[in-house]
Amino acid sequence: ILFSRTNPSLSLSLSVAQTTPSMTAGIYVPSRSFRFGGNPFLGPKPISTLTPTSLFSPSISRFDAILRYRRKQPSLTVCFVVEDEKLNTQIESPAEESSDEEIEKQISAARVAEKLARKRSERFTYLVAAVMSSFGITSMAVMAVYYRFSWQMEGGEVPYSEMFGTFALSVGAAVGMEFWARWAHRALWHASLWHMHESHHRPREGPFELNDVFAITNAVPAIALLSYGLFHKGLVPGLCFGAGLGITVFGMAYMFVHDGLVHKRFPVGPIANVPYFRRVAAAHQLHHSDKFNGVPYGLFLGPKEVEEVGGHEELEKEINRRIKLSNGS
Repeated sequence: ILFSRTNPSLSLSLSVAQTTPSMTAGIYVPSRSFRFGGNPFLGPKPISTLTPTSLFSPSISRFDAILRYRRKQPSLTVCFVVEDEKLNTQIESPAEESSDEEIEKQISAARVAEKLARKRSERFTYLVAAVMSSFGITSMAVMAVYYRFSWQMEGGEVPYSEMFGTFALSVGAAVGMEFWARWAHRALWHASLWHMHESHHRPREGPFELNDVFAITNAVPAIALLSYGLFHKGLVPGLCFGAGLGITVFGMAYMFVHDGLVHKRFPVGPIANVPYFRRVAAAHQLHHSDKFNGVPYGLFLGPKEVEEVGGHEELEKEINRRIKLSNGS
């Protein structure tokens, strides 16, 4: 409540404001002047200023009564004022969010690139190991077969029975290894040896996994049989040589189809487009999905196992999915 110094009129101003984090609301009642002439009882001196203690004086009480009598209905104005600080924050927020999103995208892209580089390195390492081992084993097997039969024919007589036994055991051992692998996979690897085979059912860290030990264990009897058959004559050594040769052939085929085609540990080239191998890969993928309680446990006869448990439809779906992936890549 202020009294004008130059004009003995009364100016009233009522302001109620509440500040929130987003805006300031104010209710303002425009000032209205009331003239009381030069009455010394109603107006202060031109140079006087109304103090808080003078509000309770009798003159002010009489002035309040006259004011209520002569006061008219004031106009009410509600103003909403947006604070500059909040406005600036709202303007800067989208920019900050966009910058955060860009940073996250860059981090994600860097992680993806690092992961791809690591995968390429792992695949190359395993490819080198696979090629060297395959080349070495194949070379030794070919040389062993050559020297074995050349040695048998030194006496002039061709040992047909021994040669037939060698080839028969080669095929028989290769087929028999499929049934051995199916039984061992179900009864051993998914049972007492699960602590080793589990590494094959988890995301691989590095080029090798603990499950690769089984390939070495299967190679030991093959090497022993080949060595015995190579350095001894007779039907039994010939059969042992054939058995070792069959195990070796199965191991190489298993590595290319299982490790290369199914799990893509190294590129396998055009064999990925062979329909039979595509069915084999799809069936083994169902084994890792655990849709049929682990079936199939075999590899090359895996599609037949899946169909025996009623998984023909799922097998076809997996085959179509792999075809789409190969066409997309």
